Amino acid sequence: MNKFKLTYNMKQLNIILAVLLLLCLFKMPYGYYTLMRLAATVGFVYMAYRYYEMKKEALVWTFGALALLFQPLVKIALGRDVWNIVDVAVAVLLIVLTFAVNKKTIEKN
Repeated sequence: MNKFKLTYNMKQLNIILAVLLLLCLFKMPYGYYTLMRLAATVGFVYMAYRYYEMKKEALVWTFGALALLFQPLVKIALGRDVWNIVDVAVAVLLIVLTFAVNKKTIEKN
């Protein structure tokens, strides 16, 4: 798989996860939050692995920590208000990475 395809897939994943996270700001059924946590964990593990392959250590640790935070097995009770802040902050991070990091990676290759 070439690096352009790799970064293009990550760009799509970032946008999808950002939308899922922002939807958490609305009142949704409990099952949505569980599904979103599972999707976010899988996505963050995938991104951590891909950033590991790209030798971007800070992003590996960032997405590894996010995978642990969002994992659905041992839920971290932060309260709805704090989770809303976390969701927005992570969505903003994903959007920034989509348009900043991926563009630079594509231009390098």
